[in-house]
Amino acid sequence: MDNLQSSDLKSILHSKRANMFYLEYCRVMQKDGRVLYLTESLGKQSKENLYYNIPIANTTVILLGNGTSITQAAMRMLAQAGVLVGFSGGGGTPLYMANDVEQAIEWFTPQSEYRPTEYLHGWMQFWFDDQKRLAAAKTLQQKRIEFLKKVWTKDKDLKTEGFSFDDTAIQNALDSFYTRTEQAKKQSDLLLTEAQLTKVLYKYAANNTNTAEFKRQHVSTDLANDFLNHGNYLAYGLAASCLWVLGIPHGFAVMHGKTRRGALVFDVADLIKDAIVLPWAFICGKENATEQEFRQQILQAFTDHKALDYMFDTVKAIALSNHDEINNKEANKDA
Repeated sequence: MDNLQSSDLKSILHSKRANMFYLEYCRVMQKDGRVLYLTESLGKQSKENLYYNIPIANTTVILLGNGTSITQAAMRMLAQAGVLVGFSGGGGTPLYMANDVEQAIEWFTPQSEYRPTEYLHGWMQFWFDDQKRLAAAKTLQQKRIEFLKKVWTKDKDLKTEGFSFDDTAIQNALDSFYTRTEQAKKQSDLLLTEAQLTKVLYKYAANNTNTAEFKRQHVSTDLANDFLNHGNYLAYGLAASCLWVLGIPHGFAVMHGKTRRGALVFDVADLIKDAIVLPWAFICGKENATEQEFRQQILQAFTDHKALDYMFDTVKAIALSNHDEINNKEANKDA
């Protein structure tokens, strides 16, 4: 059989790709036209090496954790397939600098001169205007709540665990959130409103799962915090992939500030974190799940609720609304 080439693989839109990998203690390599990862057998008497295929045409992100290496040939094929590759600490979350995407995870983005231009053009057409940038930030916050409602009203497992979008505590918090978001005059107002809502959601999740005296800590202190860190970095991987595919640089944030590195990744990841990562971090913490079990649960939830599709749809809508507005004005002038 002839060796496969990356160009021979059927292209799958990034928003429709099903796979996201976290690998540790293995070597990623190219073999016979495929990308594989190599591990040593766990058997005490066995010295057998085990090869596992990575379906790169249907993969969005690969995170390489502790004890990993990757060959140049494998990176070439991953780049050709448009897979985002990142190095991280154990479990996908370093024990240090767990807040900064570009330092906590070093992202390697595939090189491509043929990504679409209209999304970047549309983003730039509003980004330098303070009021339009604030309006985009408000849109992201509204879409964040829409996704929360969509997931919490649909997911039967979350309902079983007591997570209800219609709960009085949630609705009271959202009433205040909507009012303060609408009245916000600058990004710092939105960040404060966001922080207050998240604090309510943490308390709600802690009460549902009987997590005593929970306090959010980015340095590892308990399972709930560990899983929140882990799940957030998986969300950052999806957000970074979304922005790379659309050709929008990570520095052009609308919510987290002009000078914070990678801030647009945080903006986009926030669309799905509260709805999926937050509740499952507490649930899996209550059940003493392993990191692998938690990761499988989160990735399945991302797939079930089409989290990556939602990111793409939201970012494209914000960019194209401004791009189309400018184009219409120019067309009217020409007429």
